[in-house]
Amino acid sequence: MRVYLSRWVCRDVDANFERLAEESAEAVAAGAALVAFPESFLHGYTRRLEPARARAHFAAISGRSPATLFAFGSISEERRNRMTLWLAGRELAFYDKVHLFAPNGEDQLWEEGDRYVAVRALGHTIGLLNCNDLRFPEQARALRLRARCDLFLVVAWWPWRRDHVWRTLLRARAMENGTWVLGCCVAASEYPGERFAGAGNYVFDPHGEPVRPMDDRIFELDAGKAGPLLVDPELAFREITRVDLLP
Repeated sequence: MRVYLSRWVCRDVDANFERLAEESAEAVAAGAALVAFPESFLHGYTRRLEPARARAHFAAISGRSPATLFAFGSISEERRNRMTLWLAGRELAFYDKVHLFAPNGEDQLWEEGDRYVAVRALGHTIGLLNCNDLRFPEQARALRLRARCDLFLVVAWWPWRRDHVWRTLLRARAMENGTWVLGCCVAASEYPGERFAGAGNYVFDPHGEPVRPMDDRIFELDAGKAGPLLVDPELAFREITRVDLLP
């Protein structure tokens, strides 16, 4: 499966919508089955955007390429940081970020989501995670064991100065769950008053091996190259709730 992970530079909302249409067309022309954009890519933390306007664009772009699955990062809607997936002009699934990042004031902007979400598409069961969710292994584990996810899609607004943390957590979630992990992070924000340098985009196979991009944005997921798991985390799972605290 070919995936396209945007190296998005966030500007003003109108410029972002123009670039969204252009980049989506480029990704489809490159043969991507899955096209992903990062967290809050249209409005960042400070720009105002009506969700209905975003949804109209998402429906139009997705409708023009009905065989392509689009992950349009996240938007602010109903006081949630909402990740959305679209196929053939309709919303296939949405996920509200559960683990808000308080140091950036996210707990003042949004309310926490109340459930984890996975969706079946493109021959995979895809678990959805948003940025700071990646720090919580129990979320990925629940998606792996309860929804039988074999791929995690993580969108983010993660800083370049902590790229090593982002990269390490992506790899860890791949290895401990035996899943593909795709991390799509904003490359930068060039909006006045909200300058930002973002972390990189990464793909890891179920063994934690990095998948090298064909260019800066396109990755090939080849299950044949990855090979079978040495230890299947699903088969090896034992749920133990007892914890002994010894003197």
